[in-house]
Amino acid sequence: MPSHAQLPCLSDAFSWDHHNVTADAASPNDDIANQPDNGGLAGSPFLRACRRLPVPHTPVWFMRQAGRSLPEYLRVREGVPMLESCTRPDLIAEITMQPVRRYAVDAAIFYSDIMVPLKAIGVDLDIKPGVGPVIADPLRSADDLDALRPLVPGDVPYVTEAVRGLVGELGSMPLIGFAGGPFTLAAYLIEGGPSKNHERTKAMMYGEPELWADLMGRLADLTIAFLKVQIAAGASAVQVFDSWVGAVAAHDYRESVLPHTRRIFAEIEPLGVPRIHFGVGTGELLGPMGEAGADVVGVDWRVPLDEAVSRVEPGKALQGNLDPAVLFAPWETVERRARDVLARGRTAEGHIFNLGHGVLPSMDPDVLARLADLVHEASAEDAS
Repeated sequence: MPSHAQLPCLSDAFSWDHHNVTADAASPNDDIANQPDNGGLAGSPFLRACRRLPVPHTPVWFMRQAGRSLPEYLRVREGVPMLESCTRPDLIAEITMQPVRRYAVDAAIFYSDIMVPLKAIGVDLDIKPGVGPVIADPLRSADDLDALRPLVPGDVPYVTEAVRGLVGELGSMPLIGFAGGPFTLAAYLIEGGPSKNHERTKAMMYGEPELWADLMGRLADLTIAFLKVQIAAGASAVQVFDSWVGAVAAHDYRESVLPHTRRIFAEIEPLGVPRIHFGVGTGELLGPMGEAGADVVGVDWRVPLDEAVSRVEPGKALQGNLDPAVLFAPWETVERRARDVLARGRTAEGHIFNLGHGVLPSMDPDVLARLADLVHEASAEDAS
């Protein structure tokens, strides 16, 4: 891996610079770039970076920016169970807006949970504090698949109401919708809760391929439907969180996961919003994840962005990838590491600054605010 001292010449070795992308190189997005600026969204640095168009500064947002690290979040959530908070439009809107008020982020992320659509179709589950999602009746056989009926918009009216209200309140700031990836949803359903090794999940994938394919197909349908509800209500982009798919070897991903993820992104493509694909521990999967069809590939902190560029096929923007733990170090370290991420990000066709995973519960919001400002200031200097 090149050292930080080598980075000033690093971008010269690549033909792409997301601040100065040429008109010819951006030609697939020309129609989008020339669309009327409805509500100011066409000028959004976040949306432009997703589409590999020139930006005045590197856009930034943080996974889990809405939630547990904010004292105002803890206040409004007091006495309200997690899943209930995801079904109340007033709370959804308030929690989504809290980080927008605090940080100079370039996008808001819809406050919800990847388990919400499963709960909405009748799966008996809860999100237990300190544990995570717990499934009352884990899915282990073909008969259990009957519990996974299709999701219709009427199952999640609170999502539609909240997204519409947020779009009006956010104005020119994009709202990112999201859903869980099929492997991660399958892992929770099969294991019955969080798992370190995903042994039952992988055993089904290896030993019962027909059952696995049926399950993954149904979960892909669920994810597609949930994303479409959010987009129909006004979400400007969507992210698929396949958080635990890094547990899968590359050849197994290609055979047993990629076809289903590819179908999700293909179904969303005609809707015209940028699509982001993210997983944790997916360094060895970045190539096939890029092939799944998203416009942006999220990279966790384990792989430097300039290395990720060589693993992901051309025509993709990258998102990431500061190690969340860095934010607990002295500010001088945070700044040096953030500038390093920005420098490496300039080798990509487009770059959205983010953490390599979600905001941690004990993270200082003031450090995040300072980081967002630094990203804008440092990248604007580099672009000038």
